[in-house]
Amino acid sequence: MSSSATTGGVDRAHDRSFVPKLIFAALHGSIVGLCLWLAFALEWADTARAKLLAACVVLYFLRHMITLFVLLKRKVDLLEALGLSAFMALFEIGFLLLGAGIFRDTAVPFGGMDMLAMGLIALGSYLNTSSELQRLIWKKRPESKGRCYTGGLFKHSMHINYFGDMVLFTGWALLTTSWLAFVIPLFMTVGFVFFHIPGLDAYLSQRYGAEFDAYATKTAKLIPFVY
Repeated sequence: MSSSATTGGVDRAHDRSFVPKLIFAALHGSIVGLCLWLAFALEWADTARAKLLAACVVLYFLRHMITLFVLLKRKVDLLEALGLSAFMALFEIGFLLLGAGIFRDTAVPFGGMDMLAMGLIALGSYLNTSSELQRLIWKKRPESKGRCYTGGLFKHSMHINYFGDMVLFTGWALLTTSWLAFVIPLFMTVGFVFFHIPGLDAYLSQRYGAEFDAYATKTAKLIPFVY
């Protein structure tokens, strides 16, 4: 199955795609540099929150590098790299500016909601990256060749990595203290449910057949124990 329309908008063919990935990494790195400059070189109403949000950008960048150069085995074309770089610029810079106080004159004191936000960011990062690393390790075993991975964190949700992103971005938006930021996790969730997951499930069903279909009938699709 090669049609991107039925595979969540991406080409699932295996390919190193080293040059597009390198360009993607460089573009993301430039966004990180801009965020660090905004947070540490400029004065804001809420400078401390701006710096914390810049740290979130660095964390996300480090995880993205692991994804690009360790976990991601499928083809990445230049248009995908450019499009996702633009999206990353939107939420990474946007979250930082909202949290820094671009629309307010005073700092918001850190409190319980910020602790919750940091917990969600940590949990979401763990769910996404750890689940992918578990799958990578399993797939390297000779006996795993041609089989569908259903263990580790993926036994709780067919798309636990996507769920991790939902949790992460909800926490990240919460840390900005601006309701405007919640447009991003909402947009991502809608994209997962109505676009990426249906296409990916169709691809996996065709690739793994009855093994995947049996897994799908007994496992939550996205949110563990719920949906």
